[in-house]
Amino acid sequence: MRADGDGPGGYRPVASGRTVALVEPDVLGPPYERQTIDLGTDDEGAVVATLVRRRAERPTRRAVLYVHGYVDYFFQTHLADFFAERGWDFYALDLRKYGRSLLAHQTPNFCRDLSDYFPELDAAAKIIREDDGHDTVLAMGHSTGGLIISLWAHARRDAGLVDGLFLNSPFFDINAPWVIRRPLAAAVARLGRRAPHRVLPFGLNTVYGESLHAEHRGSWTYDLSWKPLAGFPVRAGWLRAIRAAQRQLHAGLDIPVPVLLACSTRSFKGTKWHDSAALADAVLDVEHMVRWAPRLGRHVTLARFDGGMHDLTLSGPAVRQQVFAEVGRWAEAFLGAGPTDAGPTAPATVPGSRPPADADEPARATHGG
Repeated sequence: MRADGDGPGGYRPVASGRTVALVEPDVLGPPYERQTIDLGTDDEGAVVATLVRRRAERPTRRAVLYVHGYVDYFFQTHLADFFAERGWDFYALDLRKYGRSLLAHQTPNFCRDLSDYFPELDAAAKIIREDDGHDTVLAMGHSTGGLIISLWAHARRDAGLVDGLFLNSPFFDINAPWVIRRPLAAAVARLGRRAPHRVLPFGLNTVYGESLHAEHRGSWTYDLSWKPLAGFPVRAGWLRAIRAAQRQLHAGLDIPVPVLLACSTRSFKGTKWHDSAALADAVLDVEHMVRWAPRLGRHVTLARFDGGMHDLTLSGPAVRQQVFAEVGRWAEAFLGAGPTDAGPTAPATVPGSRPPADADEPARATHGG
């Protein structure tokens, strides 16, 4: 509920249940605003999450709740614009210890169980539905965010919090051969219990980050302190939490609402830059997503995009148009979202996207990544 008039510096109080939350200007600038969700404390101290909002031009009763991936935060304003232009209010949740929610005393991106994120998801859903008055909610998750919202939608399946899920390249399995995944899972489970903050001797390479950021080989501008090229250290407790969540998914979930799972047609396995990295998923194995998609629930749609990157919404302009058009058609068919068009093709903060490499060039399959 909006307050009458803005406070000093653009801050304004907003009623939220029995408390008064402070809505403030976001780092992205108008029309983006953010609301901090107080989550109490954990073993590192105070914990918060941050809900970013971009309203549609006209009042609407439908909304998107976006959840980012690992080593990530919300900066994709063109994605918010796509939905806002089609009559959706857009909300993005920076989870605890990520992006806007990362506090100085915290271990970046760390958790012990993916259900740790359910309180902020519950709070965001309450704000969207009860405080802001929306009755249709599409939850959208990228990569690790796709795994998180899948488990959350399953756990809250009787609560009516969401009406559909859009999973953008969800993190459904470790990108390694089976002979490595199995012993790795057992070793990580033991270490994750004993020493959850232990840094593991592997992590992300810089290929994907290079393919995105405008200072390297990409077209996008974002905060490298919140989304560094090589990521943050991978810790045993976090990987144990991921493996436990993936095992739950593999055993089968019961998500009662329609699900759209979208991914690239191929993965890039190299550890050094090649132009084909900009035309494939350079982080995960897309065949894992396809394999485990039927375990989500009874109504799953699979869409694959040739030339799509790990975050499909950051792919080249032609692929991005296809992704937005597919999401629009799916939302119209299954959520009653009304007429939709293809999305915008320009990057959020850089005038003009760098054209992608030749789409007919095959991805180089080399070990690693």
